Amino acid sequence: MIPSLQSEGLVVVEVNGCLGLITLNRPQALNALSLAMIRDLTTLLTAWAADARIQAVVVLGAGREGKPAAFCAGGDIRFFHQAALAGDPALGAFFTEEYALNHLIHQFPKPYIALMDGVVMGGGMGISQGAKLRVVTEHSKLAMPETNIGLFPDVGGGYFLSRCPGSSGEWLALTGQVIGAGDAIELGLGDVFVKSSELPAIIEAFRTGHQDSAEHVVATVMERADLAPDAEHWESRKKINHHFSAPSVAALMASLAADADPWAQSTLEVLKKRSPLMMAVTLEQVRRARGMSLADDLRMERDLVHHCFHLRPGAASETVEGIRALAVDKDHAPKWNPASVEQVDAAEVAKFFVSPWAAGEHPLRSLS
Repeated sequence: MIPSLQSEGLVVVEVNGCLGLITLNRPQALNALSLAMIRDLTTLLTAWAADARIQAVVVLGAGREGKPAAFCAGGDIRFFHQAALAGDPALGAFFTEEYALNHLIHQFPKPYIALMDGVVMGGGMGISQGAKLRVVTEHSKLAMPETNIGLFPDVGGGYFLSRCPGSSGEWLALTGQVIGAGDAIELGLGDVFVKSSELPAIIEAFRTGHQDSAEHVVATVMERADLAPDAEHWESRKKINHHFSAPSVAALMASLAADADPWAQSTLEVLKKRSPLMMAVTLEQVRRARGMSLADDLRMERDLVHHCFHLRPGAASETVEGIRALAVDKDHAPKWNPASVEQVDAAEVAKFFVSPWAAGEHPLRSLS
């Protein structure tokens, strides 16, 4: 029931009755995903989808004594930086296999429950948004912060953000805004609220209680569900829909600049720190994805991420520069090229959306 794994303890697996319990066990890195962890998750879910003895799956993040919770803070961005500069083919494998895993989770034929306590960002959203039950707590911090590193909200972000009400998806994608449980549920990015103080009892029941059916596994969570806190950004919804429905990033920022409201001005300051080029790519990504299936969106995102590292190779990449500034040199002063939204060339943006592969050769051609 437990296939052999390769991440050397970074993915911990337990089986109790009909339940497969997966713990991401890299707490010192906020359970960020490595390629080996992605491969282990894929191996487990592929095996369990076909195993009649496993009727439900739960995924959670390991905690650290006395430290805030983290479900999963995303992918290993230092690895991205090193691999991009070294020309390491493992970088392409990482994204191909991660996006295939995201698709597998969305299509998983049995209840898959994500306990989204603490930080849930980037790749953490990728392994939770496809869950049948997305459990959030008062400590949940959800975000797709990729524009902060000159990337775009990948792992199916185009698909799930574009399905948020109004222009909330564009707002989350461009700003990387962190939201809590109330907003997550309002925006369709979470399903049920559970107080974090209830989680130890739920996890203990998963580990040692009698779990004889998928219904019982789900009920273990639902009997402790509570009313979610109010959405913090509810008051801003009209402003979000007004400004973030603009036809381009330049128009959006001009709209914010013309609005004296403190919310508009603080939002504008956030956007001024992002890569102008990658904000334009992101806006186009989210709007294209509204009309796409998940499989087509993931294929588009695989094209986009290839171009993030190859249209301008090595240190010239906006993504490599963004990671350098945030996580390597930590000077928080990325030198974006171009430096302003007014200088963004539509032809440069369009290049990101041209697939480098023929349809029959696309690394995600088998997704349906």
